Amino acid sequence: MKLSNDSTKRLRFSRLSRRILIQYATALAGFAGGCIFLFFFAYNLYSHFSFQATDFVYILAQFYGEYIYLFNGIVIFAGWAVITYYFISKPLHYLDEVVDAAEQLTQSSNEPVKLSDALKSTQDELNLVREQALRSAIAAKEAEQRKNDLVVYLAHDLKTPLTSVIGYLTLLRDEPQLSQELRGKYTGIALEKAERLEMLINEFFDITRFNLTQLTLEPESVNLTRMLEQITFESTPILSEKALHWDLHIAPDVQILCDPDKLERVFDNLIRNAVNYSYRDTAILMDMKQLGGYVTVRVENRGRTIPPEKLNRIFEQFFRLDTSRSSSTGGAGLGLAIAKEIAELHGGTITAESANEQIAFTVTLPVDCHKIV
Repeated sequence: MKLSNDSTKRLRFSRLSRRILIQYATALAGFAGGCIFLFFFAYNLYSHFSFQATDFVYILAQFYGEYIYLFNGIVIFAGWAVITYYFISKPLHYLDEVVDAAEQLTQSSNEPVKLSDALKSTQDELNLVREQALRSAIAAKEAEQRKNDLVVYLAHDLKTPLTSVIGYLTLLRDEPQLSQELRGKYTGIALEKAERLEMLINEFFDITRFNLTQLTLEPESVNLTRMLEQITFESTPILSEKALHWDLHIAPDVQILCDPDKLERVFDNLIRNAVNYSYRDTAILMDMKQLGGYVTVRVENRGRTIPPEKLNRIFEQFFRLDTSRSSSTGGAGLGLAIAKEIAELHGGTITAESANEQIAFTVTLPVDCHKIV
């Protein structure tokens, strides 16, 4: 039967107490044995020699004989007192060590806790608490930094389209003589910027929801072949804007158990990312195949090679390859972070690679997410 933490601690301290009591009893027995040995040794030595009545040893022996009980009592009491004091002060010394170690923990010291060998298990526990506290402090600092980043990115990404909307609407209000053609043009631009503003706000809401709630899958049997064919068909107009076209290699009739809404979000983000960072008049490859209990979906496009230092951060929240955060190259830098969360929620992975002006993302998913999650 597995003991609880409290039971384990009680057992540990019980063993320590028992060990101290055994050491105490052993010390008393050793002291008593030593006294008896010295008494018989002295008596045997005394009986083998002849002494004059004026000899110091004889006088001392006679004096001892007269007060034998007093002397023996004093020696026994003194020995018992010294041994008892030592073994009473020992646990008090251990307690002082633990108190000092606890104070060290409250001061957030980077030094590990060191206790006596007898307190090795307590030392290990305190060091475990210390490591957990340090990890919690680091996590809290990182969370605070992410919150600050969120505010900064929110202010930056929302300001540009909002300024444009206000500018064009102000122009329409203040310039009544504008032609219908210009009015239509400016209204269209304002609407486009407002739609981008809505998209950014939705992205921020999404990442907040992903960060603050425990996501759960709602899996169902899905024909992944049909899903990818539909997604690629629906995204064709987006590709046409940059004269892009599809190069599809989708295995037929692949059935998997997944959350279709969340998985659509993954592929939609990968496609939009491929469109944003593709050279004009090139192909976007989508390759899907099943290998045993897993399926892999690869989305590949031709574009500027991503440097390794940026590739390592590509799934971080708010990270964008375009450091100017231009509206022409995507949203708030949350799409890939969300895609990674969803893939891992299914028990899968998502990886990125880039070389020779090729950018590729590979999603690997179990056929049955129930067996993994």
